[in-house]
Amino acid sequence: MQQDWEPEDLIEVWTLLEDDMKRLRNKSGATRLGFALLLKYFEVEARFPESAKEVPAAAVDYVAQQVKVPAGAWADYDWQGDRIKRHRKEIRAAYGFRANTEEDQERLAEWLAAELCPVELSRDRLAAAVVARCRNDHVEPPAPGQVGRLVGKAVKDFEAEFCRSRVERLSHATRSRLEDLVAGSEDEVAGEAGGEGSVAGGGRSHFAELKADPGAPGLESLLAEAWRARASKEYPANLERMKPARRLTLLAALCHVRQTEITDSLVDLFIQLVLKINTRAERKVDKELNAELKKIRGKEGMLLRVAEAALSEPSGTVRRVIYPVVGGEKTLKALAAEAAANEARYKARVRTVLRSSYSAHWRRMLSPLLGALELKCNNTAYRPVMDAIDLLQRYLEQPLKEGAFFDAAESVPLAGVVPDQWRAAVVDDKGRVERIPYELCVLVALRDAVRRREIWVVGANRWRNPEDDLPADFEDNWDVHYAALGQPQDAKEFIAALQGKLRTSLDRFDRALAEGTTGGVAIVKKHGEPWIRVSPGRSRRSRSPWSPSRERSSGAGALSTCWTS
Repeated sequence: MQQDWEPEDLIEVWTLLEDDMKRLRNKSGATRLGFALLLKYFEVEARFPESAKEVPAAAVDYVAQQVKVPAGAWADYDWQGDRIKRHRKEIRAAYGFRANTEEDQERLAEWLAAELCPVELSRDRLAAAVVARCRNDHVEPPAPGQVGRLVGKAVKDFEAEFCRSRVERLSHATRSRLEDLVAGSEDEVAGEAGGEGSVAGGGRSHFAELKADPGAPGLESLLAEAWRARASKEYPANLERMKPARRLTLLAALCHVRQTEITDSLVDLFIQLVLKINTRAERKVDKELNAELKKIRGKEGMLLRVAEAALSEPSGTVRRVIYPVVGGEKTLKALAAEAAANEARYKARVRTVLRSSYSAHWRRMLSPLLGALELKCNNTAYRPVMDAIDLLQRYLEQPLKEGAFFDAAESVPLAGVVPDQWRAAVVDDKGRVERIPYELCVLVALRDAVRRREIWVVGANRWRNPEDDLPADFEDNWDVHYAALGQPQDAKEFIAALQGKLRTSLDRFDRALAEGTTGGVAIVKKHGEPWIRVSPGRSRRSRSPWSPSRERSSGAGALSTCWTS
């Protein structure tokens, strides 16, 4: 119980009512004060204090004033005799409670083990649940020390049953492989001086490999991620000394959790690599174009002078009439080169670089990726990306030298996979579909489908089946869940509210642009298209309401510009 009480709280909680005063009529002195304090304490806590120190001093003073007994008499109250037993019995009867028995504690332990231990790890919350259950059943809860021991027994019983049931589900072969993970752990500990996870004979143990960090995203880490993971560094070192059921359960749980983390990491790496492929291609093309093009200052004036010169002498030669007004042949060539560097040319060049880098290097990830990830889609009517993945898997073993195009008899999904701007690069004049550019389009389409949860990955956690995100009783109690989310049940109402928020935000952004108060955000032109630019220095110091992340302001925009167009 809390020891500090405000005056208004004392009055609300510790004031003796008329029925309370009736129970004090035949009591006097320390007995009267003690009974009154036990009565109000039980009303608040649904249990009796174990000692006088548990009762707040402010409450002792306040109750003493009401019963007209000196507060010091509380120290004289007998905590061991028959009198306090009678007082407790009388107070229980007053509130409709009864004393707990050993049978009650056994039932509470069984209830905890069966109902709460599977979903709650905090022992403090389990203890609070015991007290709440006793209050609900009108049974005086055990003393705090007894509650702690009861919770410990329930947790132990639950873990024993949990381990037993899980081990029964493991095949003999699986148990043997789990045991192999920690076999020779003493040698591993002895060899740690030579490096983390090293063993006496050199190299690394399977368990050390399981705990290894996957490293920075790259092609090699993608290929090796299935064998490495980031297990908890605090994992018990005495696994071999544990009982088999507990050891196998811990190892199985670790492997299961690591499998989901590894699968999530594989998907994350795939998404990052698709972005990386595109970003590198863009940077390379930007560098080439910047080296090729020379910005011509005052080109509008030059064009005006060219037009005037051509109109004044329409029959004259270019060398005699035009060259002198622009500053010579070299300047005119630079103007022509800059004009040629339009968006169509830029995107075509990016596609060429993408195709080259993918076929020469990044294509190696396709087979391991499709072999490691089991992709699923809940849409059975329209699933072009999944159909494209199935097509790629059938051609994985066929070298490009044996056929750069898909077989003419194949039904190659194009809609929903290949953007219109990529059609000419994917489908040739004869209607044949080239594998390399098509695979690139499939990877981007797969990335987008995974991010929007249209396609999910078996064995993942963050990228799992979106149907698993819903509570099991969502269909039966959807009104309750919508209320908990604070969302309307009518789709039109939800859309209208969302549109209102978007309009309000865009209006604020528009005003901020006009007033120059966006915090470093501006709308500019890049490759002929509008882009949102965020000042790097300003974005690092603080985020304005309009500031996208670095990835969104560069990488995401690059994907939408080049890959899908």
